[in-house]
Amino acid sequence: MAKESSPPVPSVDIPDVVDVTPEMILQTETEIEELGKTDEQTLILGIETSCDETGVAILRGGDQVLANVISSSADLHSRYGGVVPEVASRAHVQAMNPAIAEALRLADVTLWDMSAIAVTVGPGLIGSLIVGVAAAKALASVLEVPLLGINHLEAHIYANFLEHPDFAPPAVGLIVSGGHTLLVHMPAHGLYEVLGETLDDAAGEAFDKIARYLGIGYPGGPAIDQMALGGSKRAIKFPRAMLRRGYDFSFSGLKTSVRDYIRKQEEAGVEINLADVCASFQEAVVEVQVHKTIKAAQEYGVTNVFVSGGVAANSRLRELMGVMCEESELKLFYPSPVYCTDNAAMVACCGHYRFERGIRPDPNIDPDPNLHLA
Repeated sequence: MAKESSPPVPSVDIPDVVDVTPEMILQTETEIEELGKTDEQTLILGIETSCDETGVAILRGGDQVLANVISSSADLHSRYGGVVPEVASRAHVQAMNPAIAEALRLADVTLWDMSAIAVTVGPGLIGSLIVGVAAAKALASVLEVPLLGINHLEAHIYANFLEHPDFAPPAVGLIVSGGHTLLVHMPAHGLYEVLGETLDDAAGEAFDKIARYLGIGYPGGPAIDQMALGGSKRAIKFPRAMLRRGYDFSFSGLKTSVRDYIRKQEEAGVEINLADVCASFQEAVVEVQVHKTIKAAQEYGVTNVFVSGGVAANSRLRELMGVMCEESELKLFYPSPVYCTDNAAMVACCGHYRFERGIRPDPNIDPDPNLHLA
């Protein structure tokens, strides 16, 4: 029997040179003020290429972001409604050197000033991870500095340390991104207990798929969040899957409910209010996430709660989590939107704390697309 061939990868035109434009540079006034400082503190260069963003950042002292460059290939993937791995890895190759050069220019430092190189080694797309790890290995070897392999999920947690000096473990937190949904107990730096995770699609994937089904754009999270602002959260009663069953999540049934609702409305000739659909769908996702996070914090006796990952930028998640934490006398931490999505500043921050603890991994580390947090 002949072996079935794999479907061809969609071909797209990628320019020979990717210019890092000002729009790719995400820099705050506070960060710019730090550029003039010359104190002798640790400088970490972080590299993030787990998916479709090429991120390079330079961090001083664990919380001073001197540069945070992000070159995204999202526009290349939007026509397909999701990330095409081969396209993403090729875009990383094109953007890596310009991004490093731009980060060094913004920080007003040289490669020889670096104390260590931190790079995401997983989880993520294997082709994308290979590009970042190869670049980091080359830099660490030439500069003769430690190479710090960083778990992408752990880096999302450390995004909170960039802006919140009073944030510290023990803590319970929700990591929600395009590919991951986890509830985590963090008793100390570098120690994690995964309390629950998604049994099917991650929250971000559910947002993307529903947005594509509704025809409102990609990426789905921001599109649904914006559309939901004009709708009613209680207009449609979608299920709250596994709301009171442990700490795991499931969004597959919710997606089916949305599709069934749309189909029935169309068959009945009823006009569909997309804003109500988005608001009601979003509320069903957020309520489950918030309920489980608060319950875990109370059960583990912690007062610090964090939210991180791309979906942490969702306005309704922030609002409801804030209300429930205040009612439960818990302190809530979440990053600014720029540090919610994939970025190298969070990678460098995680690397800084590892460097401080004297962790020096094998310089021959390899990317692991299925790397676990604990």
